[in-house]
Amino acid sequence: MAERKTNAGRNSGMNVDTKLVRELAELLNETGLTEIEVEDNDRKIRVSRGGGVVAAAPVMAHAPAPAAAPAPAAAAPAAESAPAAPDHANALKSPMVGTAYLAPEPGAANFVSVGQAVKEGDTLLIIEAMKVMNPIAADKSGTVTAILIENAQPVEFGQPLVAIG
Repeated sequence: MAERKTNAGRNSGMNVDTKLVRELAELLNETGLTEIEVEDNDRKIRVSRGGGVVAAAPVMAHAPAPAAAPAPAAAAPAAESAPAAPDHANALKSPMVGTAYLAPEPGAANFVSVGQAVKEGDTLLIIEAMKVMNPIAADKSGTVTAILIENAQPVEFGQPLVAIG
């Protein structure tokens, strides 16, 4: 009958899924991450530790903002070697928070390996987020120069995943 909205009768059309916010908060605790951001059509929900900030906003209004997020991820211990840092600038970055898997299933061969040629659109890995497996495809053709994560590693939004040269 009456739709449950958190905007207390205002006609902004924004619905906050409190169950989703709670699941994201639990995921923060389970993974040790400091922030989770999820986009869904015209909504963006971000849950972060430290300030207890929970925000929901139209994606269009805040689309450029997430580009600043990769800075903390540069210190990821999974990087293969320190001299590879310049490759990180052009590396394919994670579009979401979740757990990255390099193979389609346990025991299977990895989607790609260092030195392998890939075409734009080829699946490089999958990221599990909220129990959904999301294929991550190459954004350009080239050769895989580095895989910057480990299998089953938690990843954050904007974290470099695979460098293609």
